[in-house]
Amino acid sequence: MNQPDPIRPQLTWTDDGTPVATAFDDPYFTGGLEETRHVFLAGNDLPARLAPGFRVAELGFGTGLNLLALTQIWQGPEVIRFTSFEAFPMAPEDMARALSPFALSQAEALVAQWAEAEGPVRRVTLPGIEVEVIVGDARETLPAWTHVAQAWFLDGFAPARNPELWNDALMGAVGAHTAPGGTVATYTAAGHVRRALEQAGFDITRQPGYGRKKHMTTGRKPA
Repeated sequence: MNQPDPIRPQLTWTDDGTPVATAFDDPYFTGGLEETRHVFLAGNDLPARLAPGFRVAELGFGTGLNLLALTQIWQGPEVIRFTSFEAFPMAPEDMARALSPFALSQAEALVAQWAEAEGPVRRVTLPGIEVEVIVGDARETLPAWTHVAQAWFLDGFAPARNPELWNDALMGAVGAHTAPGGTVATYTAAGHVRRALEQAGFDITRQPGYGRKKHMTTGRKPA
């Protein structure tokens, strides 16, 4: 049996079953699956761009909801890859609780494999998608990563509450690890985030946000 993970996040739960990270006083999601589809899938022009060998990368694995949304639009038979950077990996039982309202077909498989995964790189295989979650401070782990992504999901806690995951240096590392023509999408429209992504080499566009959020941010790196 795996030993308890000392870096698991401390959580509280809202009345509707949403986990809230006490360290950041911020929920893991607000619009659930529909917001994920709007921000991260549509914001990166997915599934239209998906092709064998395509790599999606993410800051903030959280509950795995974004990954599961990706499984709904790509099941193979060829393989794409998904890499996420997560400082505080969630306990399997908390992941299962958080995902249960969405009734996603691959949630059970994700949780079961997550319960067995351990170490600094945690691997999961879902239909058509090879997954690695790199555990640790992304300010250290992302610059050391040896790959580039064609699409990025920037899904850390809100910049005002989790500024470390949105600083200029880390956004620069995102740019350095993005293929020519690659894209980035995030729910935030904070000015300093947009400017940092521009400095990282992206052509930035402010897009309509989801629900009550007036704007979100997308970007494309010139080919």
